[in-house]
Amino acid sequence: MDTRLVTPKDSGFRSFAEFYPYYLSEHRNPVSRALHYIGTWGAILCIALLIISGEPLFLLGAFVCGYAFAWFGHFLFEHNRPATFRFPFYSLAGDFRMWWDLNLGKLKFREP
Repeated sequence: MDTRLVTPKDSGFRSFAEFYPYYLSEHRNPVSRALHYIGTWGAILCIALLIISGEPLFLLGAFVCGYAFAWFGHFLFEHNRPATFRFPFYSLAGDFRMWWDLNLGKLKFREP
């Protein structure tokens, strides 16, 4: 099994716009989407608290909150490997884009 990280250049995705539909296809389960949403909000809250307080432990909290909720969703509900393992930068951008689209109502937790 190839364990190296795949860069966007190697992945076949020429842009984030090409990657995002793949990202959404890996996040079809509504519980998984909700867990990603909660984890992203938690990470944002931790970053805000880091900025306000200067306490560096909030940075650790942001990583733990963001990834724990997301990976729980993948392993228990999606039954797939998080895209983070192959596409770390696009995946992080995908997390925030999905969060943003859910906030704006452009994306639903449960797709028809």
